[in-house]
Amino acid sequence: MNATRTATAAATASPEELIATSRERIDAIDDRIIGLIQERMAVSSVIQQTRIASGGRRVHLSREMEVLAHWKDALGRPGTTLAMTLLELCRGRV
Repeated sequence: MNATRTATAAATASPEELIATSRERIDAIDDRIIGLIQERMAVSSVIQQTRIASGGRRVHLSREMEVLAHWKDALGRPGTTLAMTLLELCRGRV
């Protein structure tokens, strides 16, 4: 839906309808985020298994620092917290 149609729909919808519609959108977004996290976990597992099989360590700390910086740059301090949770999901606790 484009911005004009969204604004028009918001202006004509009741607060209850707007809230219900917005919550449905949030639920759909959450489902996409969860799917992307699951995909990231699978890719991370491949990287870890490959690194270990080639004699490396499971965790690459300098890479994790890059990930943390990326999320912090994009979302501020809460981004760092999200990234820490994401890293824990993908590699387990260190």
